[in-house]
Amino acid sequence: MAADDARPGASRDAEAPERAEAPEGARLPEGSEGPDGPAGPEGAVLSEGAEGPDGTVGPEAAVPTDGCGPTEDPAHADFPDPAAPRTTLAALSLPYQVGAALALAVVAVVACVHLGMVFLHVAPANTVTKQHGEAIDDWVYPEFEQNWKLFAPNPLQQNIDVQVRADVRTEDGASRTTGWYDLSAEDGRAIDGNPLPSHTRQNELRRAWDFFLGTHDGANHPVGLRGDLSEQYLRRIAVLRLGRDDAAGPGGTVERVQFRSVTTNVPPPKWSDEQISTTPVYRELPWWSVPSDEAAGGVR
Repeated sequence: MAADDARPGASRDAEAPERAEAPEGARLPEGSEGPDGPAGPEGAVLSEGAEGPDGTVGPEAAVPTDGCGPTEDPAHADFPDPAAPRTTLAALSLPYQVGAALALAVVAVVACVHLGMVFLHVAPANTVTKQHGEAIDDWVYPEFEQNWKLFAPNPLQQNIDVQVRADVRTEDGASRTTGWYDLSAEDGRAIDGNPLPSHTRQNELRRAWDFFLGTHDGANHPVGLRGDLSEQYLRRIAVLRLGRDDAAGPGGTVERVQFRSVTTNVPPPKWSDEQISTTPVYRELPWWSVPSDEAAGGVR
């Protein structure tokens, strides 16, 4: 009767295979049941569309295995594609890499040399400029000429007007001398109110005059070969400006030109006790003959 006294469910328990408990944190296959029922053990990962313990369906029902967030599939990690084409210098062949490196090195050396030369050109006189001044000037002039100096002890405090007049031959053969044309004032009127004034209007006349002063002594005698060049440069500017202003009249030609400068000191501010003279100072240059090709319009 021992068998009869056994509970009815004992035989069913014996017949059913014993369910193995999954280790903590193990993943169960989709659709399998955990030891506690359909929801699966704590830490089981549910597939999309499966129902979670709180009744949610879809990816929201998934329970992270480590409690710190969803795991990432290494197959979808952001790794550089080794098959992607390279766009840097490494993409070049070895000879081209060597050529590019040499080109960059040459550009860097030239840039450093240029900066050094310009610095020595604008710096105060020193041992290097006294010994290598000619080499520095050959590098800077004329393309990289600088008209400023480092540590200038006395900034320009003057207004300088450059004026010119001419002896002209009229169409009927008569000669006459024009009045003074204020070329600096013409440039000033062209610049005033112009948001984009031309480089010529701003710098041509001023730099030409500075060039002349730097290559002539106080008696207007040229010093070196650059003195003659500065005279030619000023004369050509005069012929162009006078032709633009029609100074010779219809059919007339310019035979000679003469420059002068009018220098006026800038008055000091009202709060300053400095006393300076504001009387204009004139400097007249000698008359320069104009070659026939320039007088006939050969200057452009």
